[in-house]
Amino acid sequence: MKKWGFLICIIVLGYFLIKSPAWLQQPKEANVEIQNTVEIPAGYTETISVDMKNEVHKGNLLLVNSEYPVHADGIRTDIVNLAEQQELVRGYGLLDQNIMLSRYVAQAFQKMIEAAGEEEVRYFIISSGYRDFKKQEQLYEEKGSDYALPAGHSEHNLGLSMDIGSTLAAMSEAPEGAWLEKNAWKYGFVLRYPKDKVDITGIQYEPWHFRYVGLPHSAIMYHNNLVLEQYLELLQQKKSISAEVEGEHYLVRYYEASKDKTINIPEHGQYEISGDNMKGVIVTVEE
Repeated sequence: MKKWGFLICIIVLGYFLIKSPAWLQQPKEANVEIQNTVEIPAGYTETISVDMKNEVHKGNLLLVNSEYPVHADGIRTDIVNLAEQQELVRGYGLLDQNIMLSRYVAQAFQKMIEAAGEEEVRYFIISSGYRDFKKQEQLYEEKGSDYALPAGHSEHNLGLSMDIGSTLAAMSEAPEGAWLEKNAWKYGFVLRYPKDKVDITGIQYEPWHFRYVGLPHSAIMYHNNLVLEQYLELLQQKKSISAEVEGEHYLVRYYEASKDKTINIPEHGQYEISGDNMKGVIVTVEE
């Protein structure tokens, strides 16, 4: 009997190792290397012509604050009412029926919430998403400068940011807040206003405010403890950053804005272009 009991224990242990819950599995990691080089990598045989000045004020990496306002080109064109998009509202709640958000960002958020649910973290609610200038101005008049930004100077005016809550507790204490702070980068999101960066962002700690920047930027920012202001400054200085995230290789290059610029990209690579809303353009290549 002892022999059979031992064999049964081995079989059960093997099953749970195969079917192990997410908290036992190897976490996603990012290998980030900061480079000073501005040389064109081998294999970059295709070129594209970019009107830099038109690209500076649109994209996922725009810096928006009291100094740099939202431009019309920076507002996402795929804004939807989440309450009317049932396929986008699974696994979380909405504070009201008027919450708007970029469809693309909502899809990324959906994947993130599904992953959290697999770890038994599932009491999420979105309390705010995209706001037009009129709504932002109303909020500013109601809350004042200590709790809101004037119209055109809030990330919520882009459609890339959300205020996320928990039905269990305040986000600073809830499992949902802790999970997002640790894992949001894997899905392209960053905690935009951390507690230890108030002197840089100029915004008080907001454990509920998450911003979509996309991979590999979220990975680079998270693993180097950078907020967007610091990340963009780093790109301006280094010009080139390489990153590996889940086996995918990325090259991020920064260009000063000028009238037109020819950019080299891999012949078969995918790329994205985003302005920084200041004076430059970031080209991200997935090699």
